[in-house]
Amino acid sequence: MKNKASIAALLELLRERSSFVISSHLRPDGDAIGSALGLMHLLEVMGKQVTVCFVDPVPANFRFLDGSDRVASTFPPVDAAIFLECDSIERSSIDRRQFEAASPALTINIDHHRSGREFANFNWIDQEAAAVGCMIYDLAMAAGIPISRSMAECLYAAILTDTGSFNYPSTSASTFAMAEHLVQSGANPNRIAADVYFSNPPSKVRLLGIALSNIQIEGAVSWSHVTVEEMERVGASVEDCEGVANHLIGIVGVEAAAFLRELPEQNQFRLSLRSRRALDVSVIAEAFGGGGHRNASGCSMEGTLAEVTRRIVAHMREACLPLRDEAASIDAPTLPSILLA
Repeated sequence: MKNKASIAALLELLRERSSFVISSHLRPDGDAIGSALGLMHLLEVMGKQVTVCFVDPVPANFRFLDGSDRVASTFPPVDAAIFLECDSIERSSIDRRQFEAASPALTINIDHHRSGREFANFNWIDQEAAAVGCMIYDLAMAAGIPISRSMAECLYAAILTDTGSFNYPSTSASTFAMAEHLVQSGANPNRIAADVYFSNPPSKVRLLGIALSNIQIEGAVSWSHVTVEEMERVGASVEDCEGVANHLIGIVGVEAAAFLRELPEQNQFRLSLRSRRALDVSVIAEAFGGGGHRNASGCSMEGTLAEVTRRIVAHMREACLPLRDEAASIDAPTLPSILLA
């Protein structure tokens, strides 16, 4: 097991406290939700009082996870606050005033992003971990606590989604070993995949159709967008945009992709970036105040759709230059070049 010293120190801190709140970033994804609920189940077995707190609601396709109906939206007074997948308290879904009012004596930061920062009293950052869910699994193993079915399903969902269904380069033999143990502990991979990926509302499918119709491709770069008006037209929510970027990076010959979602605030966009192989889109995301993984990151940008598109495409085009000669040697259909207006 990696990070033995960090895990041992963290377990000591957990055993010394009685009450915890667990939170993560805005618009929580599968890893944030699954890891938070999995850690909640772990701490409750240890006899602790635990609240999972997200300002944004749990997306419908993760509400099958045990404990999702207990997620709160306010920050209670506790002994310690645990932040998952955040590089600061501000990046979390916790209101700073609520945090200061609760004034937890201890803050704990558990992260695996390249953009992770040591902002808490205790920081455990493992950039090699395929998901925070993997780190919570290691914590449970070190604590000697059996994996319950509820914990297994939460952690399996976390690992499944943050590895891109075991497709991202972070996936290793140990990732599959964890998944195997979680299945043996009661996680049903078929049901979890069906709930996560095949329970889409019509609004999400209609929005995906719009996003796919907006696709543009220039060599090894692809991008698309949806506007507020397009989302309103099909009755789509923010969570309906989840996963669109993965379709863009699935195009043959494409090495970098960006999905732009217009925000209700004028001239504001949220970007989801994806890449293949060694191309690191987290560097691009960080240049605009965001962050994430090598092959999956995000950021926000200000400007008109045309301005934001030009800026992000220029960065992705430049990042793809070192791969141009290698890409040219791949026996693949020639892709159309659609230039920016």
